[in-house]
Amino acid sequence: MKHALITGGSHGIGLATALAFGGLGYRVTITGRSQERLVQAGARIAAAGGMCLPIAADALTDTHSAVIMEGLRQSPGVDILVNNVGGGGHWGEPLPGVTPWSTWQEVYWKNARAAAELTMALAPQMAVRGWGRVVTVSSIHGKEAGGRPWIAMAKAAEIALMKSFAQVPYFVRNKVTFNTVAPGALMIPGTWSEEEAQLDPEGFDKRQAALPLGRLGTAEEVAAVIAFLCSPQASYVNGACFVVDGGESKIF
Repeated sequence: MKHALITGGSHGIGLATALAFGGLGYRVTITGRSQERLVQAGARIAAAGGMCLPIAADALTDTHSAVIMEGLRQSPGVDILVNNVGGGGHWGEPLPGVTPWSTWQEVYWKNARAAAELTMALAPQMAVRGWGRVVTVSSIHGKEAGGRPWIAMAKAAEIALMKSFAQVPYFVRNKVTFNTVAPGALMIPGTWSEEEAQLDPEGFDKRQAALPLGRLGTAEEVAAVIAFLCSPQASYVNGACFVVDGGESKIF
């Protein structure tokens, strides 16, 4: 039975991925800040067919990775790591010079630092066992900028992190691969997209109409790509960044 760890797994892309893995019968560990949301997500994962271990951990603390590693101490080794926890794209002010440096730091910690620490902790264990998958959820802003600069910087760092690990022979020749998924605009309940749709439905509809597919994507559509990258069928996919944006970005 595969064991997958998904950070930020109590909602959004993380939960959709956890449910996909649960449907495959995987043992799933999810992390998040809210114990209530973790319990609710765990029940859904169990109903999908998976075994779930919830771990309460805050990516903005110095102890984030240590708390997770301690929570995993009695669990079987992690075969799949999905670095999903992140956010901060709407923090601060639109004018960069007005936003304090602490916002830049917090966004970087919540995204790139959290991914780096767990990848460093778990990839060597995967290599010893001879198989593993690490997928980090970045953003199209990490590939072509856009949005507020602190989130673009952090998300670009995540892509570089995966590409760098993907070129280390010790890991990849022991069948551990490293890839990135870069979503575009998504409709995720409980986030800014739902709030925008409620506060300004006309403006939200116009924004959607301007997208190539005429709509925002879903967490499940991103999770499907993550599930593929974590499968045996993706054994030769390494160091790639998969854009899941319905054609929104202008990159190739």
